[in-house]
Amino acid sequence: MAMMAIIFVLVEEMSWFDSHCHLNGFLEKGILEEVLDRASQHEVSRMTAVGTTPEDWNVYRTLVRKYPERIFCSGGLHPSYVGIDWPSQVAELGKLWDSEPRPVAVGEIGLDYFRLPKDADDALVTMEQQRLAFSHQLSFAKERDLPVIVHSRNAFEDCLTLIDKSGVNWKKVVFHCFSEGVPQVEQLMERGGRASFTGILTFGKNDHLREAALRQGLENLMIETDSPYLAPEPKRGKVNEPAFLRHLGQFAAKLFDVTEDFLAERTFERTCDFYGV
Repeated sequence: MAMMAIIFVLVEEMSWFDSHCHLNGFLEKGILEEVLDRASQHEVSRMTAVGTTPEDWNVYRTLVRKYPERIFCSGGLHPSYVGIDWPSQVAELGKLWDSEPRPVAVGEIGLDYFRLPKDADDALVTMEQQRLAFSHQLSFAKERDLPVIVHSRNAFEDCLTLIDKSGVNWKKVVFHCFSEGVPQVEQLMERGGRASFTGILTFGKNDHLREAALRQGLENLMIETDSPYLAPEPKRGKVNEPAFLRHLGQFAAKLFDVTEDFLAERTFERTCDFYGV
């Protein structure tokens, strides 16, 4: 009697990793479960909820406890929230990393010269406070050899200078929501850093950004929603959410002339590697 061999082929499902999102607004509105369900329906299985103030650091740690396989978090003082009390806020980072669950990165931290006080003297004071807060947080990241998520708006050169001075391992640095061009992404690459791209990659006018993404290549590519901001085409103008990462991924796959599955796998692996998860 002939024996029949039955071969089972395990097919891995496509999976996306939203490397940078903000979830506290969805939680406050009581719709986070719906948002997470939609993310699952669109194969977004992991996401990093990025901290900006001590208030959301604690919120996101609670979410990590509740969804340990789906949600990771970071902790950092966003430049837009840097004020005269920044030293006491930054000092709380040590407590954050000395208890469980630990964040996976310091961030988002950096410089934002786009929204400054109208008074010139006040603007200079704000810029100096941002630089000091950024430098202190970079020192914290260097001491613990942690990944760093950088927010840079109208301040790219100053961000480079302060990171260079800090001695942080550039291989652990990502400039999130990258909006610069080829010369700037090349400066990151020369140092070993990388850029992460949001839905603005899909906007019609941003040829310079697509050129920068192609110049960096797939090796270190990370993608993010930065939700609830910057929804990609065809969702532009709507409240962004992790589920929309799929649209960005589909666009990026066409840009790089690879399959959607390949781009999802590559960016998922690179994001896991960056955060050490």
